[in-house]
Amino acid sequence: MITRRTVLKAGAVATVAAAAGVNAATPAAATPAAATPATPATPAASATPAASATPAASATPAKDSAAFQAALDRIAGKAASGVLAEVRDPHWVWRGSSGVSELGTSKRVVPTGRFRIGSVNKSFMSTVMLQLVAERRLGLDDPIRRWLPGVAPGEDRITVRNLLQHTSGIFDYTTLLPQIFPTIADVVRQRYRTWTPRELLALTAVHPPLFEPGSSWSYSNTNYILLGLVIERVAGRGYADEIRRRILDPLRLYDTAGPGTDPHIRGPHSHGYLLDESGATVDITVFNPSIAGASGDMLSSATDLNRFFGELNAGRLVPGTLLTEARTVFPGTSYGLGLQTKTAPTGVTLWGHTGGIFGYYTYSFSTVDGHRRLTLSTNPWGDDDLGPGLPDFLTAVFPAEPRSQG
Repeated sequence: MITRRTVLKAGAVATVAAAAGVNAATPAAATPAAATPATPATPAASATPAASATPAASATPAKDSAAFQAALDRIAGKAASGVLAEVRDPHWVWRGSSGVSELGTSKRVVPTGRFRIGSVNKSFMSTVMLQLVAERRLGLDDPIRRWLPGVAPGEDRITVRNLLQHTSGIFDYTTLLPQIFPTIADVVRQRYRTWTPRELLALTAVHPPLFEPGSSWSYSNTNYILLGLVIERVAGRGYADEIRRRILDPLRLYDTAGPGTDPHIRGPHSHGYLLDESGATVDITVFNPSIAGASGDMLSSATDLNRFFGELNAGRLVPGTLLTEARTVFPGTSYGLGLQTKTAPTGVTLWGHTGGIFGYYTYSFSTVDGHRRLTLSTNPWGDDDLGPGLPDFLTAVFPAEPRSQG
């Protein structure tokens, strides 16, 4: 959702390698998938049985486990100080990590740790909105004037659907970040500032609509700031409370939360970094995420996100007709209603969302039926390009579906 794109400096990978105690070309080992360790664990990636009604669960095939780990090592070697992932199947769970959780130390990345999820937040927001639609408390084609009069130009023509799908034409306030934070030092200087939704909306007030609602598509985080206010108006509670009440508590997603203005990540977590203009690393782990608000302020874990997208894509969080609506992409895009679709290199269709925020990048997707799930969290060097490690990982996790005979 929010990133400061900076160029990966030549010394960055070597810095991670030195901190991890390995050569840059040597794969970094993964921590085990057991209960979260208080101290760095011995290097090993492992599979654990998935909770299942079946009497026995098999371990991850060795060749798959090796391929998963090799892909993580390539990502950490090129583009991130640390990376963690969980692959979840109905019969097994694999967790692994690579790199270090904090530069200047040999602390390994905890695969079950928490991280900032950025725009993956939008899929939680969309789920709440679709549940409200299912309850007939609002409609997808309601003009936003009905719920938020006076907040945006064209409010009589912009619908809830337009906000969810980024077809509103409303200017994206995050494009102004280079003006708000001209340098990385400015990001650090304002890291504890609290931003209200109205302040974020005010940033866009002087910018005219990009196009007539519904006629085109442009990703705008402002849409989801508005949806946060719609949820509050319709449900009588803030969006974070509704997400917790409707999704987090029922699914027991205990690592997931809307932190509000709390700048800290509680529990095991990796540090997030930015590169300043000189190429020096700046630790941005601690900062007030209210600048992302309803568009991307949440914390979660790989286990929680996999459970969420598994349940959502299996049709257990919203009615089937509304899930179909959510998966109906705007022509020429890969975006539905708070859901993105991607095609793995093997041709397998995936649904989920990506998310970027200072120091963190998340990639969380599942197969159409929700059976095979992948969540990847990285601490990138200011860029979301994870190099060849990501397609390699997707190829290993989502093999081509067998063709029917005959």
